Amino acid sequence: MKRLWLFASLLLVAALLLAACQPAAPAATEEPAAPAATDVPAAPAATDVPAAPVATDVPAPEEFIFGMLLVGPYNDHGYSQAHYEGGLYVEENLPGAKMIYIDKVNSADRPGTTPAQLAEDLLSKGAKLIIFNSDDMKDAAVEFAQAHPDVPTIHASGDSSWKDGVNYVEMPLFGNSFGRMEYGKMIAGCAAALTTKTGQVGYLGPLINDETRRLASSAYLGAKYCYENYAGKSAADLKFKVTWIGFWFNIPGFTSDPTQVADDFLNSGYDVVISGIDTTEGLVQAGKAKAAGKDAWAVPYDYVAACEESKDVCLGVPYFNWGPVYLKQAQAVKDGTFASYFEWLAPDWTDINNVDTSPVGFQKGAALSAEAATSLDAFIAELAGGLNLWTGPLNLQDGTAYLADGEVATDVQVWYLPQLLEGMEGQSVSAQ
Repeated sequence: MKRLWLFASLLLVAALLLAACQPAAPAATEEPAAPAATDVPAAPAATDVPAAPVATDVPAPEEFIFGMLLVGPYNDHGYSQAHYEGGLYVEENLPGAKMIYIDKVNSADRPGTTPAQLAEDLLSKGAKLIIFNSDDMKDAAVEFAQAHPDVPTIHASGDSSWKDGVNYVEMPLFGNSFGRMEYGKMIAGCAAALTTKTGQVGYLGPLINDETRRLASSAYLGAKYCYENYAGKSAADLKFKVTWIGFWFNIPGFTSDPTQVADDFLNSGYDVVISGIDTTEGLVQAGKAKAAGKDAWAVPYDYVAACEESKDVCLGVPYFNWGPVYLKQAQAVKDGTFASYFEWLAPDWTDINNVDTSPVGFQKGAALSAEAATSLDAFIAELAGGLNLWTGPLNLQDGTAYLADGEVATDVQVWYLPQLLEGMEGQSVSAQ
């Protein structure tokens, strides 16, 4: 038993010694601590956006009132409306400008009053520039200007400030402005000659004076030239008749009725009516004739949008563009530089329909054929290149020599044309 116990004790000791010789298990290690959190850098302190500058009131432009006297209604689709819209152009382009106007300034619509008296009314309402828009107002414009030599005054048409003219009057602040509508009428005559099938062109004229004679004659010169050089026909075969009504527009009981005059043309073989009056009766009656089955065309006058009255017979319209003319002079008045002047202004040949530069233009109408339009453009290019139809040989209507062969008319000769030209039918002077 002792031996058995001893053997068991030795086994126990050996086991203990064996366990002691085994390497010790590694001690458990803790997970490394997460790095201490650091604060996110604070956003930079907001800085105030600079405040918008405080708006300051822009001073309103100084008011500049200008007054206009219109011979006819301001909306006549003709001469007076062209002036009225010229005034609107000034309002749009000259800061502070304001137009005041009186229309229907004629003895029939305003019996017992004169343009000079009406100009006084415009002056009393603050107008710093007075515009008389009709040749019919020539004497009244001079009367007013002489009574108010310190008031800038414009007479559209007229020759009172033309030192080379026969009616010159020295006035310090008086101006005459007019476009060289002779070119516009030549173009109108050309359009008529390129279109007529009968070779007969009627001219619906207003009253008879220097201006109306030279404009009717210019239309004839354009028609004659184009009939021969573009239509390829003999100018001797062209019939050109002028009938005058007695004023710029119809005044019942005083003038001939332009509606009747136009009808007389259209019913007697004249298939194109060129208008020289302020209103659109010639165009309207041509439209009615076409609606009745006739070949009929017309060329109205003065106002760029006149064709709107009857587009399907309108060959085009020679028109005045008064906006840039009046703007220039109104600016001079405002600047204190306005002085007496005379200007007879040609189209801007680089673009005769430029609203900002050309005082005279021609707007082609829907009734002008493509072929005729091409020829008309060529004719306009000739005029722009220097073609002058006021070149001899030319005789007056009664056969009197007017310009010798190759002689070019002076401005004075054209302005004061004493008769219609040879080859034209109609009165040259008013019946006494």
